[in-house]
Amino acid sequence: MPPQISHASLDDLNLLSDLFDEYRVWYGQPSDRAAAHAFLQERLLLGESVILLAHLNGVPAGFTQLYRSFSSVRMKRLWILNDLFVRSEFRGQRVGVALLDAARDLAVQSGARGVALETAGDNLAAQRLYDHYGFRRSTGVHYLLEVGEPA
Repeated sequence: MPPQISHASLDDLNLLSDLFDEYRVWYGQPSDRAAAHAFLQERLLLGESVILLAHLNGVPAGFTQLYRSFSSVRMKRLWILNDLFVRSEFRGQRVGVALLDAARDLAVQSGARGVALETAGDNLAAQRLYDHYGFRRSTGVHYLLEVGEPA
């Protein structure tokens, strides 16, 4: 059975918080489920992101979170795929591809220019997925001006 993808809502917040906390731990952050819950609740309440939730055989398997942005030059919406996570026991079962399909569909339905993302330089598995899916590597240079406490 293929993964089932849905738009997450506040009703999904508890299971989504568990996934989000696992995702952050995978990226070397300390576990903080309460903060994950509060962060996601605020994103959903304010409509600041769209979170797509994957289930495989009825079990939460992964998620992706997209933020709205715009391309001023092209005067079109742009989606920033900020987070994509698949639980380790579900990797290799096309959960990531199903989430990317749903993100692409969201972009098409909203008339967006496309979906942009960034991943860690050493996250080779993610890079293979994105390359295989058809994402093109940017030739631009990314900058970040940190104004808060370091991560």
